[in-house]
Amino acid sequence: METINFLLDRPVALLIVLFLGAMIGIGLERVIAKSDAEKRKAYWRGRNAGKSGKKGPTLRVVEKAEREQAIGADLAAEQLKLVSRSSFTSRSLLNKSEAKVFEALDSAVIARNSRWQVMAQVSLGEFLASPDKDAFLAVNSKRVDFALMDENCQVLHALEYQGSGHHTGTSAAARDAVKKEALRKAGIGYHEIVAGHTTPSELRALVEKLVPAG
Repeated sequence: METINFLLDRPVALLIVLFLGAMIGIGLERVIAKSDAEKRKAYWRGRNAGKSGKKGPTLRVVEKAEREQAIGADLAAEQLKLVSRSSFTSRSLLNKSEAKVFEALDSAVIARNSRWQVMAQVSLGEFLASPDKDAFLAVNSKRVDFALMDENCQVLHALEYQGSGHHTGTSAAARDAVKKEALRKAGIGYHEIVAGHTTPSELRALVEKLVPAG
């Protein structure tokens, strides 16, 4: 109350205080207006970028990626703990029957075209791709017994060795059906080598059919 009476008794001082208050108010208005203008510009920049196909990642996308990275790091840490406290031994990639087929197949391919290679126990995810993430995950870990790879490292044919007991139940047949369809979609040939039915001469004939002479 004393401050007000003091200012009322001194009109010049009152005018100075009112002037300063007005200037501060104008300054705050300008700051708020500038902030709003920047927000509007950022909004329209985002809209225009979206229309031109150059929209950057949103905050939600960035946060999701960071969470996935964190989860991946935690999973890797847990896996490392498991591996560190466990023991491992080496084992053969192929059983005896498969090894014999591989040897005959490899010899036939090299004789036909030395630039081609026979690969064993290859995961489909290593040589197939799909824009559909779920479809890719459905075949990623499935393997073919043998794959014929050309000089450009492209797998052109997959061969499955049907040994004794291969089709035990419907699950194995269902897995084979998934592999066959994925390979067919990719334009990769699928061929079966049946134990006790495919002779060495038939295997060589198959190779001559599939592999161009080199």
